Amino acid sequence: MKLLRIGAPGEEVPAVLGEDGRAFALSALTGDIDGAFLAEGGIDRVRAALAEGLLPAVDTTGIRVGAPIARPGKVVCVGLNYRDHAEETGAAVPERPVVFMKDPATVVGPYDGVLIPRGSVKTDWEVELAVVIGRQARYLADPAEASDHIAGFAISNDVSEREFQLEFSGQWDIGKSCETFNPLGPWLVTPDEAGDPQALGLRLAVNGESRQNGNTKNMIFDVAYLVWYLSQYMVLNPGDVINTGTPAGVALGLPGTPYLRAGDTVELTIDGLGTQRQTFSNA
Repeated sequence: MKLLRIGAPGEEVPAVLGEDGRAFALSALTGDIDGAFLAEGGIDRVRAALAEGLLPAVDTTGIRVGAPIARPGKVVCVGLNYRDHAEETGAAVPERPVVFMKDPATVVGPYDGVLIPRGSVKTDWEVELAVVIGRQARYLADPAEASDHIAGFAISNDVSEREFQLEFSGQWDIGKSCETFNPLGPWLVTPDEAGDPQALGLRLAVNGESRQNGNTKNMIFDVAYLVWYLSQYMVLNPGDVINTGTPAGVALGLPGTPYLRAGDTVELTIDGLGTQRQTFSNA
């Protein structure tokens, strides 16, 4: 299934896409698609209601699409998780996942505008597979348990300001947590429909020019390992988001390639998870 949230910022309502591409309202089942909805078996309720034809259709023409998960408790990010990306940035291939946190308030809709921070000269793009947690994960015994704790997958743009991130303090969070720096969606795609998370193509273009073209099969640490690993150090709760890293092709790793400027448009696609698009402007 593909779950989504539509409406103005702060006024989004939950919906699901049927097999024919039509959207159906979920307001009778839940007030929102959030951690509580996931923890309380919301996806199973939606699946049953959809199969029984109990959900009213809703016209989404001209309506904004918000992030598919409301108010994530935390956004956990994994850096340098593709060998080619580590190599292009001159970093050593990590022996353990490189983990940092991103302000959950950075999460915006997949087509919302993104703000280039004041004073920024190195705002960069990163197409990533996002994992949304559906069931609390705490000290998982084995990576094989991870699939039972995943609600679904989405496209994430882990927008980064490289000067803030790498040159000002060496603390990644300040270069990752600027306002609007995490477009997410358009959908939360359940695992049964998304398929193998290690067999998804990821692509990103800037102003129509291809920049990134990778595949999740090339992750250094796969999705199941990351969920297991993170659960050893923090409690992953329903609604939490994990950004799993980006392949080669970011501006940081392409000498002579300009960083993002006002008016630039970035388009991201992951197989089976849809497409998102943002136009950048000055804060």
